[in-house]
Amino acid sequence: MMVHIGTQVVLPPGAICCGFPQSASGLETLGRQITMRNRVLFHRVAHALSHLEIKTVIVSCGTCLDQLEKYHFENIFPGCRLLDIHEYLMEKGVGMHARTHEPILFHDPCHSPMKVHPPLMVASKLMGRPAVLADRCCGEAGTFSVSRPDISAQVRFRKDEEVNRVREPGEPARIFTSCPSCFQGLSRLENTSADYLVVELVRSLLGVDWRTSFIDRMQQGGLERVLL
Repeated sequence: MMVHIGTQVVLPPGAICCGFPQSASGLETLGRQITMRNRVLFHRVAHALSHLEIKTVIVSCGTCLDQLEKYHFENIFPGCRLLDIHEYLMEKGVGMHARTHEPILFHDPCHSPMKVHPPLMVASKLMGRPAVLADRCCGEAGTFSVSRPDISAQVRFRKDEEVNRVREPGEPARIFTSCPSCFQGLSRLENTSADYLVVELVRSLLGVDWRTSFIDRMQQGGLERVLL
């Protein structure tokens, strides 16, 4: 979506973890080590690409955003802000032209990545129709569903009750969220299909084969590699 609207995108090298899982699991020293190592890496990115004047760091996960707030990006990329992808796209005026005005169900994560704008407003503008909040935690909570599946299942049961309360009677529910972990949790609900807001957005605007088309575009000269 960012390439589609003409934003120049810089990806950090490799698949790096933000350090939140380690810190949340009580491994504070390891979490701080990961944070420091990544901050050094981003300083190298800032030095190598200083001519770009990077002003926004985009994330798509609320827990990652909570950890990345400790990186103090404003000291790495002067004047920079940390922002969720959905809020960024809304600010750029991106949105669907919905064929119906029927409301969508929206699950706002416990660790919501949307810190600047009201999440329901963002969801409504992106989807082109009203968003109705399906309250309560989905019970996924990252590794919580693995470490305590018994409690997670009870929390998810209450979520299922809430979805049944706000869904259209007799109709299978479709619910959207802005969190990859919540997407997994919501996918476990019965008679309910879940999806990521930005995935539904790109599918609507660029077609169902958007992923293949994007990869082909990048492989045909759309990607520049920079050595740090």
